[in-house]
Amino acid sequence: MIHVVQLVGARPNFMKVAAVHRPLRPLARQTLIHTGQHYDDAMSRVFFEQLGLPDPDLNLEIGSGTHATQTAQVMMKLEPELLRLKPDLVVVYGDVNSTLAGALVCSKLCIPIGHVESGLRSRDRTMPEEVNRIVTDALADILFTPSVDANDNLKAEGVNADRIRFVGNVMIDTLIRLLPFAEQIEFPDGLVPAHEPYILVTLHRPSNVDQPETVHGLMRVLDELARDVAVIFPVHPRTRARLAEGRIVVEHVRLCDPLGYLQFLALQRRATAVITDSGGVQEETTFLGVPCITVRSSTERPITVTLGTNVLVGNDLERLVVEARVACNGLWRRGSIPPLWDGCSGDRIARAIAGL
Repeated sequence: MIHVVQLVGARPNFMKVAAVHRPLRPLARQTLIHTGQHYDDAMSRVFFEQLGLPDPDLNLEIGSGTHATQTAQVMMKLEPELLRLKPDLVVVYGDVNSTLAGALVCSKLCIPIGHVESGLRSRDRTMPEEVNRIVTDALADILFTPSVDANDNLKAEGVNADRIRFVGNVMIDTLIRLLPFAEQIEFPDGLVPAHEPYILVTLHRPSNVDQPETVHGLMRVLDELARDVAVIFPVHPRTRARLAEGRIVVEHVRLCDPLGYLQFLALQRRATAVITDSGGVQEETTFLGVPCITVRSSTERPITVTLGTNVLVGNDLERLVVEARVACNGLWRRGSIPPLWDGCSGDRIARAIAGL
């Protein structure tokens, strides 16, 4: 039986590996390695529990640090483990630093690499994730793509068609499986308004929260919107630190701690609109048919804009307010679900791996 190492490191990876780990269980021996890039329980352990993932076989416990430090730490701690395990294939997910580090180590050790969520491109190399995506795809042996535009990107970069597998979006697999449980979630009194509209917010990218002027402007706009409609903001640890450093106080926005997957999915499902800078949230809102306003000037998931419910506003705060009010007035386009976002992507990946 083929031995597959599944390598994850950050919250977005967990939802993706959950979709592949389940159907692969009867087909392969799996070792789950968590790099520890997200080490806070609110960002890690609760997700494993809610997603039905087993505890990692190994946790490298690298913690936080600069991009170079995180990548280097993963490489140094992962290499001896892979030499010991001697896997037939290592599967990496998405575009975080752990993904890049895993691909680099495997390429040096001549261990085949599978990359789930290959081919996504923002065309913006100031985003660290874009560099991670490009390098990982260049090194991977089998590239699992979530959308037609991802296939086109890889082909345009000269990737041989026999290395590409169009499998659909694994994030949507997990969403479909757990949505019935999320719909039963009840929240504490005062957080979610009963039978009233609300805007859900998630912001964590350095371009939005690391510059004092930018984060001040965003919080001012959110507080302005919250005068007219409830605004719920589960605050990422990085963002909370920046708010504290800048002594930023909001009067009307409902701030709360980070939520588990089920709780956050429940909030998305019921939201009137979502304001975000997350890639995964752009996909989830497109599937759910919820208006999504992305505070970025580019996206590696353009299909959420062309087919889905997503719009990019960049750093234009006036447009952010306009789009939020359009959504709250029920005037947003409906959008459609992209091909193969059907809940079966993990099965396709498992069969492809077993067929190797």
